[in-house]
Amino acid sequence: MGDKPPGFRGSRNWIGCVEASLCLDHFGGPQGRLCHVPRGMGLQGELEMLYSHFAGGGGPVMVGGDVDAQSKALLGICLGPGTEAYALVLDPHCWGAPKNPSELQATGWVGWQEVSTAFDSNSFYNLCLTSHNSEKQLCTLD
Repeated sequence: MGDKPPGFRGSRNWIGCVEASLCLDHFGGPQGRLCHVPRGMGLQGELEMLYSHFAGGGGPVMVGGDVDAQSKALLGICLGPGTEAYALVLDPHCWGAPKNPSELQATGWVGWQEVSTAFDSNSFYNLCLTSHNSEKQLCTLD
């Protein structure tokens, strides 16, 4: 796609949410809406937006950070009373076909995680929210 040096192709280097969004667009996949969450916020300030995304039929949300370098894919948000909130997190390194859905949870590939502990407030995050909408949007939060 021209955004990486020639040696990148065929390497084992990772791409981030921005590159994933470019790939989705380039290869005709679902639309990816980028959203940057500044350092110090964690995802606490974005829970309503994420909840609305999923409630409106939005697809998985790719998550990448800097201090928190563990890649994640969000499949849902559950808002509890007060500030209690949980994210349904899929480890994007999951591969192969499970025997059944409960196997994914039992092996730790997917599960509900408390947002306040699963996301580091010292890290910034880039989110790529996927949907089938035809309009691509960029969301920057300051």
